[in-house]
Amino acid sequence: MNHSLARITKVLAFGFTLAFVLTAVAPAADQTLPWPRFRGPDGSGIAENQRPPIEVGPEKNVKWKVPAPAGFSSPIVVGDTLVITAFDNGKLYTLAYDRADGRELWRTEAPAKQIENYHKTEGSPASSTSVTDGKRIVSYFGSCGLFCYDTKGTEVWRYELPTVSTMGDFGTGVSPILADGLVVLLRDETKDPKIIAVDVQSGLLKWETKRQSRSGFGTPIVIETHEGKQIVAPGYGQLIAYDLKSGEQKWFVSGMPAACCTSPVAANDRVLFAGWSPGDASNEDPNYKMPKYDDLLKMMDTNGDGVISKDEAANTPFKDFFSGLDLDKDGRYTREEAEMAEKFMSASKNSAFAVTAGGSGDVTASHVLWKKTKGLPYVPSAIVCQGQYIMVKDGGLVSAYDVQSGSELYVLKRAIALGTYYASPVVAGGHIYFTSLADGTITVLKAGAASPEVIVENPPLGERTAATPAIADDTLYVRTAGNLYAFSTKK
Repeated sequence: MNHSLARITKVLAFGFTLAFVLTAVAPAADQTLPWPRFRGPDGSGIAENQRPPIEVGPEKNVKWKVPAPAGFSSPIVVGDTLVITAFDNGKLYTLAYDRADGRELWRTEAPAKQIENYHKTEGSPASSTSVTDGKRIVSYFGSCGLFCYDTKGTEVWRYELPTVSTMGDFGTGVSPILADGLVVLLRDETKDPKIIAVDVQSGLLKWETKRQSRSGFGTPIVIETHEGKQIVAPGYGQLIAYDLKSGEQKWFVSGMPAACCTSPVAANDRVLFAGWSPGDASNEDPNYKMPKYDDLLKMMDTNGDGVISKDEAANTPFKDFFSGLDLDKDGRYTREEAEMAEKFMSASKNSAFAVTAGGSGDVTASHVLWKKTKGLPYVPSAIVCQGQYIMVKDGGLVSAYDVQSGSELYVLKRAIALGTYYASPVVAGGHIYFTSLADGTITVLKAGAASPEVIVENPPLGERTAATPAIADDTLYVRTAGNLYAFSTKK
């Protein structure tokens, strides 16, 4: 999600269940920008040489706290401002706040003829995190497309797109990225899945490549190889690399979740990915086990006609998911639709793996260095820190693998606050920050430890917190459901 944060597979589960190649790879973002995109520089989640406070809370190290309108997007840093997107009173906005005191400096509307369908509690029309090159700010809304602004909030250009149609009507989650003057957008949707590149100065389309992936929320990264820069994008069944200049597909790895919420990360000579979604029978989570249609009929088919109507679902936990699964929108959830959903989800191949970038075509057998299946994250993207690949699973379970060998360092250790996690972990000052969804509890672990070492478990912020924090100038910026916080020890 990007940000990070969409859960289309929850629509299909929760409501039912009450190397060695001569290619070097390195991140390819502008290191001079402190936090320019979802998950910061290179999409790594790492704030080099930053030391924000480890003790944070409603009354602890609060530099400022200001109200902020609804949205799931994460903050980015643009000079002296903090930028988010929001959905407020039926309208879509990009907003900027003064990093010194939290004052709202400007908000600019992105006009949409129609707001995309989205899940009312787990999704948002403002889920995509903006991106900046320091001079321009680009925001994406699934409802209407890409919008570019200068640092004062004046629109420079717009690249309009049809209102997105997402699987299960869940809503958008992917965020745009920027490299070599190109805004790259991965747009996996049901009608016209594709990846596009738009010139950041003019807003003109440079290339477009069709995709087979009709559902996804993971944000791509850009890597540097001896063949030039490549975009590495997660998707349905495959992790795919594209040439940054042309959009040509270069290589892919097979075996991915059916609906990727997580993003890859680059580290030294490899790309790493970890993700999970319901449907993989070999690696199923009992909390998200796919139900049988006959079981659903027993729960809801009160008139015995063999079909679940919208009225029959109205007083059940299934009601919030009904419209997304009623594919033909006839007010009936049929066995055929259930079988289609089951077929889609059963394609999931959940794992964490490292791959040496390079080659051509299917490099699954030749370039995958190691693969694991335990401790996989659902929504939060895993992070590479001090030679460890670290991930968090709902329930406060943390796992770490050695980046080089894939050996288990620790797996499924209950080390942080209980509950669900949407925000991806971030790292600064030798510490890893984990933020829980339900109440914004931020737990800080020591980075690089042989086992999870809790430095501090902070008091909850008392609000739902889906956005990944941002870090700059020794300050931790956190967006909750209704507020923006700046945490700093500076006076």
